[in-house]
Amino acid sequence: MKQLRLLLGDQLNYNHTWFQQTDENIIYLMAEMRQETDYVKHHIQKVVAFFLSMRNFASDIENKGHRVIYFEIDDANNPQNLEVLIQHIIKEHSIKKFEYQLPDEYRLDEQLKQICQKLTISTEVFDTDHFYTTRTELAEFFQGKKMLLMENFYRMMRKKHDILMVGANPVGNQWNFDHDNRKKYKGEVPIPNAKIFPKKVTEIIHQLNKMEVKTFGSIDVEKFNWPTSRLECLEQLDYFCRHLLKHFGDYEDAMHTDEKFLFHSRLSFAMNSKMVSPKEVVEQVVKYFHQNENEITISQVEGFVRQILGWREYIRGIYWKEMPKYSEMNALENYNKLPDFYWTGNTKMNCMQKAISQSLEEAYAHHIQRLMIIGNFSLLTQMHPDEVDSWYLGVYIDAIEWVEMPNTRGMSQYADGGILATKPYVSSGSYINKMSNYCGSCHYNVKEKLGEKACPFNSLYWNFLDDKKEHFKNNQRMAMMMNLLNKIPAEDLYAIKLKAKELLENLDII
Repeated sequence: MKQLRLLLGDQLNYNHTWFQQTDENIIYLMAEMRQETDYVKHHIQKVVAFFLSMRNFASDIENKGHRVIYFEIDDANNPQNLEVLIQHIIKEHSIKKFEYQLPDEYRLDEQLKQICQKLTISTEVFDTDHFYTTRTELAEFFQGKKMLLMENFYRMMRKKHDILMVGANPVGNQWNFDHDNRKKYKGEVPIPNAKIFPKKVTEIIHQLNKMEVKTFGSIDVEKFNWPTSRLECLEQLDYFCRHLLKHFGDYEDAMHTDEKFLFHSRLSFAMNSKMVSPKEVVEQVVKYFHQNENEITISQVEGFVRQILGWREYIRGIYWKEMPKYSEMNALENYNKLPDFYWTGNTKMNCMQKAISQSLEEAYAHHIQRLMIIGNFSLLTQMHPDEVDSWYLGVYIDAIEWVEMPNTRGMSQYADGGILATKPYVSSGSYINKMSNYCGSCHYNVKEKLGEKACPFNSLYWNFLDDKKEHFKNNQRMAMMMNLLNKIPAEDLYAIKLKAKELLENLDII
């Protein structure tokens, strides 16, 4: 019986059970489609990385004896639409059964369900064999509970999968070393050069230009640096363990003008495309830690494991628990549009200039740059969460909706009203100054609230708290800040809000 198996661009799992045996009656279908390049405007490096990774994957499984039908973006026979493509291949090859793996994006999940309802042949859905959890595991864990605390979920995951545990107790007799992971980087520890995988991408750029695919951001067509094969992804994992892990935790929240990557692993694209699994990553990191406990402290490793075993799985669970209504939430009723400098990096705010320019140049920024610089500013200026969502989904190479949306709309913008985060992650310029060296060379003065040279974050922060005070009046975690707000003399608050109003009306020239 002839079977057709669909593989999406983020389902490049070399270890999936599908590939354990070859069968000449099974055809694998992969396609680069305008449907996927156009639903949001993507960074050029993101499109290139996914298409190169897909092509490498198709070539690898074909070399192992599997039958593959692959459509490149400019193939004249590529219908650029998933339903049309599936129907065409089924008819052309007399397919009797259609199979696919669970998509990680809601829109594709719904589309494939609808496609299968129209098919006249049998269909079957498989798991992706990638995550630690099922789609519904988080919802089941928190059933009947008011608070969806990540820490509780994370501890359950540590116990269930026996990771960094000694019997029933955590290694180091402490579950979370977050307080040890907040050092400012001052150059005291040399940072190894980032691992790169330079390759020419002139051909694929030509294809994208030929098809008039709209992208943004920059790319070095002679030295494209991201890993786009399983071998390269495993090399990146090994490099992280050997050269970066021992200082990762200390500086995971730090930011520095001269160091784009610090000690971060840059494995998120490898994992989100499924070329390596979170289990492989966690197991190798933990193994390396145990082999080198004389050099690596538990706080370095726990901080990394928490991001993957805890946060990554938690975010996915929130996504599937709350979709599709999650995509429409705007609890704080923010409606402003993104300023033009989100697409250029042209701003006198040094922190925003560095974080946005890096995002446009590298299709990458680490979690604190995303949350406490760009996300913080977006929330303080009361940007519409749809606008922020689209920008984050498009700009970052690792951004797939299941991981991007809860991080952006929930954690960063508090648009879900507190489903994910217990308080909005906003700050004045003082936090940025504490965690980076951005402020020292900025046009603005981080210590001033008023005046031409006052740091915009300062007046915008207090203005935001005042504008949204009704939303936070019953939030215990915001009580201290709301009390401080109430103590500001009316005359001073008026001046602060006047300054904030001036900024909000002139965002593109600050």
